[in-house]
Amino acid sequence: MTGLLARARRIFGGDMVGPIVALIAVIVVFGTASPRFLSAATFGSVAFQLPELGLLTLAMLLPILTGGLNLAVTFTANIAGLVAAWVLQANGGVDAGPLAFMLGVALALGAGALSGTVMGLVIAYTRAHPILVSLSMMIFLRGVGEFATRGGDTSGFPAFVRPLGHGSVLGLPVPLLVFILCVGLWHLLLSRTKLGFNTYMVGSNIEAAHYSGVNTRKVLVLVYTLSGLMCAVAGIIMMARFNSVRVGHGEAYLLITVLACFLGGVNPFGGFGRAIPVFVALIVLQLLSSGLNLLGANQHLATAVWGMLLVLVMVLRWFAGQFAIFVARKE
Repeated sequence: MTGLLARARRIFGGDMVGPIVALIAVIVVFGTASPRFLSAATFGSVAFQLPELGLLTLAMLLPILTGGLNLAVTFTANIAGLVAAWVLQANGGVDAGPLAFMLGVALALGAGALSGTVMGLVIAYTRAHPILVSLSMMIFLRGVGEFATRGGDTSGFPAFVRPLGHGSVLGLPVPLLVFILCVGLWHLLLSRTKLGFNTYMVGSNIEAAHYSGVNTRKVLVLVYTLSGLMCAVAGIIMMARFNSVRVGHGEAYLLITVLACFLGGVNPFGGFGRAIPVFVALIVLQLLSSGLNLLGANQHLATAVWGMLLVLVMVLRWFAGQFAIFVARKE
């Protein structure tokens, strides 16, 4: 057994073992408990539900790798969605043309990036704790959004927007394709670029990174800007999926994004983690939710199970660390 686990760690990487084991466990348990679990309907449901949570998780991933956190991911996404929706409303609503949509998307991406840049600048230059900075931004964005919409929804978009949230290409949902593309971009960013390398250095030891010649302030600003940009992508997908935008959309996703990162092997203190294991962890969480629904459990129980899973992940990671020490001593 020890040899098998050690071989798995060498083949897939240490951070992939946990998500893969969890994936196999979920498939076996729920596949045995419900004959409907291993069906096209279940995996189709997961494919449509996964992207919005997945994009927000990618937005959370980069700040965590620097040893920080972005608590404003959902409200940044909603504000970006509102910006796109306002542009469409100002240009005819359901009669708005493609140029208005493109302008709305560009401004939405700009709004998300601006939110992240502001957080990055404050964190980088004042050394304020990322939790406090992002919490402040979350409260600010929520207040601005509720003031502008009076707590209501903004809806009424052109028909050509709908395929972005509900369309499919070769049987794969368009939102899922967008998410997979973003996972690939994040993987390349972290594994093939100077910014990715510097992100890990900052997360491992920001002072050592600074004395090594890394412009840590620039890295932090870019990381939070990219985080805000990914939030905006999520906001645009959510707008198309729900055919409306509201400040509170996806609010429950916040803590789940953190759970997905930790389940995907990301170090909560920064410096270690990859996009691919997080992608697998997200699939595990969605399959877990679908399995509980098939067994008749409501969403509240699924949320409780996710919370307990976070505690279990922390315990298992401690055991994994002890196992790694044991294997190293054996070798």
